Amino acid sequence: MYYGSRIIVALDPPDGVNVIDWCLNIVRETRDLVAGYKIGLPLVVRLNSMEDLSILSKAMDGDRLKIVDLKLADIGNIMVSAVKPFIHHGFNYFIAHSFIGCRDGLDVLNSFLRENNAWLITVVSMSHRGSVEAMDDVVEKLLEISVNTGAWGVVAPATRPEIIRFVRKHIGSRAKILSPGIGPQGARPGDALMAGADYEIIGRMITRSSDPRHVVEEINKIHESPLREG
Repeated sequence: MYYGSRIIVALDPPDGVNVIDWCLNIVRETRDLVAGYKIGLPLVVRLNSMEDLSILSKAMDGDRLKIVDLKLADIGNIMVSAVKPFIHHGFNYFIAHSFIGCRDGLDVLNSFLRENNAWLITVVSMSHRGSVEAMDDVVEKLLEISVNTGAWGVVAPATRPEIIRFVRKHIGSRAKILSPGIGPQGARPGDALMAGADYEIIGRMITRSSDPRHVVEEINKIHESPLREG
């Protein structure tokens, strides 16, 4: 793994492709340069079988962050049932909504994950404009729930660096910050890191490029420059 990278590649396949081949091509081109990968429902529902998850996980190789983003939001035992197949196939980080609360919800999921050497990431704000209509008004409460649950990380948007700064101020070093919204949603590579994030989740800017490896190399350079200056 390229240990200096703060990039998590979001593998959201476009229409009209063989999903597993598309993913494997990007992973093989970039896996030595990135911190990890994120998959979600747009990918999972188009797989031929769950065994494709094992193929993809093995291709990612090493100690990558292998994130499953189902935006889980249910009672604890239902979320545990949802993540079990992905753990079986080698994935180790899982995203859930923090608004469901800790007791009988996130606490059950987090306990199960830790027992299986996997880790919880909670959503406290999102990168689209609608997040300001509800979630952003209660970020502090959502952070409290996340910290009390023992989440490894939280999701906060690169599109609103002020939210990242607020999150970092309130959680300190107790959790990692992962930030989506780079590229088509408006944020630039490096914006989230400069505001206090640990990782930037980047999808289409990389995956829709004709040369994903080159794009990752250039983003790594951008990331390294402000970090050195800071």
